[in-house]
Amino acid sequence: MGVDRQGTGVTERILSRMPGNPWQGLQRADGLWASIRQGQRSLLELVSASELELGQTEPVEWDVAIAGATLGVVIGTALAQRGWRVVLLERGELRGREQEWNISRQELQVLVRLGLLTEAELEGAIASQYNPGRVAFHQGIELWIEDVLNLGVDPVTLLEQLKQKFLAAGGKLLENTPFEGATVHPDGLAIQAGGQRLTSRLLLDMMGHFSPIAAQARQGAQPDGICLVVGTCAAGFDQNSSGDLMASFTPIRNQCQYFWEAFPAKDGRTTYLFTYLDAAAERPSLTQLFDDYFTLLPDYQAIDLEQLQFKRALFGCLPCYRNSPLQPGWDRILQVGDSSGTQSPLSFGGFGALLRHLERLVNGLDEALALDCLDRQALGWINGYQPTIAVTWLFQQAMRVGPQQRLAPNQVNEMLSAVFRVMLAAGPGTLKPFLQDVVQFPALAATMLKTGLAAPLTVAKVLPQVGLPTLLGWTGHYAALGAYSLLNWVGQGLRPGIENLPPLARFYGHRWLELMEYGAGLDYDGAAVAGGDGPGKTDPGENSPGNDGPGKG
Repeated sequence: MGVDRQGTGVTERILSRMPGNPWQGLQRADGLWASIRQGQRSLLELVSASELELGQTEPVEWDVAIAGATLGVVIGTALAQRGWRVVLLERGELRGREQEWNISRQELQVLVRLGLLTEAELEGAIASQYNPGRVAFHQGIELWIEDVLNLGVDPVTLLEQLKQKFLAAGGKLLENTPFEGATVHPDGLAIQAGGQRLTSRLLLDMMGHFSPIAAQARQGAQPDGICLVVGTCAAGFDQNSSGDLMASFTPIRNQCQYFWEAFPAKDGRTTYLFTYLDAAAERPSLTQLFDDYFTLLPDYQAIDLEQLQFKRALFGCLPCYRNSPLQPGWDRILQVGDSSGTQSPLSFGGFGALLRHLERLVNGLDEALALDCLDRQALGWINGYQPTIAVTWLFQQAMRVGPQQRLAPNQVNEMLSAVFRVMLAAGPGTLKPFLQDVVQFPALAATMLKTGLAAPLTVAKVLPQVGLPTLLGWTGHYAALGAYSLLNWVGQGLRPGIENLPPLARFYGHRWLELMEYGAGLDYDGAAVAGGDGPGKTDPGENSPGNDGPGKG
């Protein structure tokens, strides 16, 4: 069934009736998406540098200032509990939204390991859980898997718990205090926020995908990929005991392959439609994607729209860059989370992506502050190159269709079915990490070889789709993934010697060990170590303009 590309009006009719009138927020988000497609985003020069010592005129009051408190409170609490002077800057109020964040249980355990929450407090923040989750592709494979993204965390409860822990540890929270600019001095930063002036040794940029500091560091570069996502939470579904991790039930449509997710929530069921694409001018608007969502939702969930009571709308235009994680553009400023691009191009980032890297970030920042290793070079080792992220660019491009490409209608579904058949046969040790955004060299090598042997014609169709330059670039990242896996094994033997090095050399040794481990995807052990949120992971991010709620479920 076709959709009027100017919009059917169904989206405005439904969203305008929801609490808070998210239709207006959708129009703002569409304005941002249009400016990206047209290359018209304004670039703000908010960071400058000075050779003058701050200490000559005023004391440096804080060790760490964090711009973006919604997820910044997680790292801020950990650093404050280790004795550092931390101030959080939040443009609004630090309060979670009603939309749950879907995640797997082992990913949450890092909050307990770091002493941020007790087991009882963590359980109190879990609002919903379900099993199993489905992966299915049009005219292809359907499989079910347990314990992946099957918990819904209540952001209101979680963030309030962390806020109180942060304040109890001596941290300072400045709400309704938007970041306005910073000057980097040799001994610290002068920060303007909400009309106030603060001084700090380090600034963590946690303002999300559209951070103005990150945009300045990237010099206004266009995103290399985009994930558009729209969805709602609604009551009235007959079946709400299982979820969809990634599902498609249509061929290529409007030069996009549509994917769906569905998660039970405490007050209904959340369903998302998302697609991967580039930032070409002719790409559809979020409103047009939402029109398709409402057109297809009755078939997807076997229910009439009239039976549903819509409670919340969710939408986002989420950019990703090949140059990620973003290297520091200045001394004493580090991007963390979505602003750095530490999520893969298959992931929406947000809460789950932060938790995967939380332990190494906290340890690295703690050590850097203790040694005053806050220059660009030292901070760059905290956000170093990770092949496990870089190799996933090929997968994203294999799941998107160029504006002028002419592919067989079911090509993307056939490719994904072939890959998932191989991973299913290989077992949970291969399948679960991939669904949680972790790519490891042995599993990837075996999957690609077996897929090529089982479905050579399907694989051959992908090569012209992604293009030779992409394939050659990917080969280098694939080789690096194997090298990091080997070097991680070597590094474990070197660890005792690294611990006996002088402090500065030990700092760099620790960062090298972490980059080898995380860069090879070996931080994931399938049981106790947090992974990311994989293909179709729907955490649009609290700081994504126009989004009416981060997270899934």
